[in-house]
Amino acid sequence: MGHDTLAAHRVAVYAAPAPGSDWWDRGSEWLGRCALRRCGLPMPVIEGLDPAVQAALTADPRRYGWHATLKAPMRLAPPAHLRALCDGLAAICQTHRLIELHDLQVARLGSFLALSPAAPPAALGELADACVQRLQPLAAPLDQRELERRRRAPLSPEEDALMLAWGYPWVLHRYRFHFSLTGKLQGVSDEVVDRLQTAAREHFAGLPPLRLDRLSIFIEPTPGADFVLLEQMELGA
Repeated sequence: MGHDTLAAHRVAVYAAPAPGSDWWDRGSEWLGRCALRRCGLPMPVIEGLDPAVQAALTADPRRYGWHATLKAPMRLAPPAHLRALCDGLAAICQTHRLIELHDLQVARLGSFLALSPAAPPAALGELADACVQRLQPLAAPLDQRELERRRRAPLSPEEDALMLAWGYPWVLHRYRFHFSLTGKLQGVSDEVVDRLQTAAREHFAGLPPLRLDRLSIFIEPTPGADFVLLEQMELGA
């Protein structure tokens, strides 16, 4: 089926490793789902943690697939369609090059655990800014339901203004590149969080530096559906 006719409720631009690579496989295993094959995977066993609790605490990132956000999920504004998004992304790829990340660390970011570089290179922020700013003209305005959902965070006045301008509160100077490992951990005991953090460090240990050499289009086919990997484009192409 061509991109022009493929149905997608929302689209997103993510940094995701090549399927079949060590980074893709380890990340998908941690979440318990492959966004390319659209199937569940056995999750790593975490000693002393109920598998049902582990599945619940990773449910939110599992729905979105293994990724780091560059352009958060958005609805396309008619007459824009997936082909227009692909064309826009291809133009971004032409002006940005491979980024190698040597220092991804498991850390707590606000209310969740994530893999994040200790010292993100400037090129990473520049790539994210390009995706946000150059693709925003394709996005439909957030509807009232989406605004209310985002504002439950709650948001600062600056974050609210960024959301209204760019569709997402944590962009530009508020952006932080990360791969989410859990959903929100409010109310979760320190012991459980420590077990998750230790297990994540062990699970991702020994991997080579992450080569961010491609941009990925993920789609949410219908409202509430799991996001799936649609296409990847190489940086520098």
